[in-house]
Amino acid sequence: MTDTRTTTDHTEIRRWVDRHDGAPARVGNVGSPETVLLRLDFAGGASEEALERISWDDWFSAFDRFALAFRYRDTDAGEDGAYFELVPR
Repeated sequence: MTDTRTTTDHTEIRRWVDRHDGAPARVGNVGSPETVLLRLDFAGGASEEALERISWDDWFSAFDRFALAFRYRDTDAGEDGAYFELVPR
């Protein structure tokens, strides 16, 4: 069984995303400028027209501002599922 972990550590999150060929993103055009829907864009993942890649600095700024945590399955690249979710701290 694979462990599920929760973290707010930026380095740990970025390493996990990089291992799974992902990039920071957000959903654009969601209303007010204060509204940010953070996402991660993975190679071969489901495409979403409104998905916009952003810098890690911008992604982590919103991540911290909205007091989110990153819950993920601790798998190696290539293993089944790059499971993650953003949850309240």
